Amino acid sequence: MRIGFGYDSHRLVEGRPLVLGGVAIPHNRGLSGHSDADALLHAIADAVIGAIGDGDIGRHFPDTDAAYKNISSLDLLRHIKNIADKKGYKIHNVDTTIVLEKPKLAGYVQDMALNIAKVLDVPITCINVKAKTNEGMGFVGRLEGAACFAVCTVEEK
Repeated sequence: MRIGFGYDSHRLVEGRPLVLGGVAIPHNRGLSGHSDADALLHAIADAVIGAIGDGDIGRHFPDTDAAYKNISSLDLLRHIKNIADKKGYKIHNVDTTIVLEKPKLAGYVQDMALNIAKVLDVPITCINVKAKTNEGMGFVGRLEGAACFAVCTVEEK
């Protein structure tokens, strides 16, 4: 059994959709980034990459590569899952936390978990998505961005 940890954060900006866990969430601002800026899926990808000892998301999908411009992070996570498979690892479970002041995410976390479970080919009971605020503190509290954390366990096949 191996454990990986992932973190990602992005600024909130006007003119971009807000996508977390592969779910489009109605809001007046979205996350800024080279891809779709889905910070939750980026944190999960980094957790999987960390668990299998294969660098970080930037090594696999550099923001200087036009091929990844506006790409769905579900596709990026699918690619990372394939790398884990090829290296002989099976993803066991994922636990995540999204830190975002607004909008409230409780109504979306189940759909996020479903998307993640499908891409990682694990039962939904092996995926946990939590949403928290930062109680008005820091860049999240000032409504400047979002931060996401993830841990993942994998086991050798």
